[in-house]
Amino acid sequence: MILIVGSMNYDVILKVKRMPHEGETMTCESASSAAGGKGANQAVQAAKLGVKTYMIGAVGNDNMGSFLLDEAVKYGLDVSRVKRSAISTGMGCIHALEDGRVFATINRGANYDITIQDIDASEDLFSQAKILVLQNEIPYEVNIYAADMAVKYGLKVLYNAAPAFPEKKDVLAKADIVIVNEGEASDYLGVKVSSLEDAEREGLKVSADMRNTWVVTMGSHGSVICSEGRSEIVRPYKVDAVETTGAGDSYIGGLGYALINGMDIFSAAKFATKCSAVTVCGIGAQNSMPTLAQIHERFGD
Repeated sequence: MILIVGSMNYDVILKVKRMPHEGETMTCESASSAAGGKGANQAVQAAKLGVKTYMIGAVGNDNMGSFLLDEAVKYGLDVSRVKRSAISTGMGCIHALEDGRVFATINRGANYDITIQDIDASEDLFSQAKILVLQNEIPYEVNIYAADMAVKYGLKVLYNAAPAFPEKKDVLAKADIVIVNEGEASDYLGVKVSSLEDAEREGLKVSADMRNTWVVTMGSHGSVICSEGRSEIVRPYKVDAVETTGAGDSYIGGLGYALINGMDIFSAAKFATKCSAVTVCGIGAQNSMPTLAQIHERFGD
C-alpha cells in the first residue's frame, strides 16, 4: 500500500501560443479544467497502475473540492482520509504552450489546512503502508511529522522536494529517496545543475553525504539516479508531447508502484519514465496518466 500526504488542486488550463507580455490582455486558444495538485497527481498515477493508494489531504467545502474527490475516486484512489475544510480548495492556473512547456501559478487554499492532527488520525494507515510519498505543497511541519511517523513504522519515504525550500532540509535527511528537477537540485545543492553530467556529479556527492538516493529529473533529457555510489542516466522515450503538465508527478507515482512491486531504484526509474512518456501525450495530468495495461500496450512489456 502507498500512502500519499499532499496537495489537491483544481487546475484551470489555458492553451496559449506564447506567454502574454506585461500589461497585455491576450486571448487563449482554449480553456479547460482538471483535477491536479502534486500530491493528488502522484496518488492517482499509483492508483491507476493498480496499487492500493490512500490520500491524506484537504479540499474546500465547495464545488471544486467535490470535483477533485469525485475525480480521484473515479481513478481508484482512496480519499476517505481527505478532509473538507472551511478554506477554499487549492487552485492552479496553468499556461500550456504549443511546444509543451507549462507555466503554473497556484493558490494554496485548503492544502495549508492539513495539520499534524490529521496525520495522527491516520496513524493506522502508516502501520499498514509500505511507502510514504511527500511534496512541498502542504505545511512543512506536517511533512516532518509524517516523515517521522513513517520512520517509526518502517516505511520507505519518497520525497518530491518541490517547490524547493533550500533553507529547509530536515525532510531531505529523513527521506530514503529524494526526487527533484534540475532547478530544485540547484537550489538545494547550491551549485548550478544544468546538464546530465552536473546532475550525476552532484547527485553522487549528496547521495553519499546523506546516505540516501537522489533522483534528478531533467525533462526531455531524461533523469539521473544516484544511489549507494552508483549512478545511471535514464534516457527519455521519444514521443509527440502535447503538454508536460503532470509528467513529473506521473514519474513519481510510477516510481512508487515499481518499488512496491520489488524493482530496484534503477529499474523503477525506467518504468517511471514510461509513465511520464505516456502522460505528456495528453491534455491535463490525471486523465492522461496511464494504466498498467496502457503501459504494456505501448511498450510491449
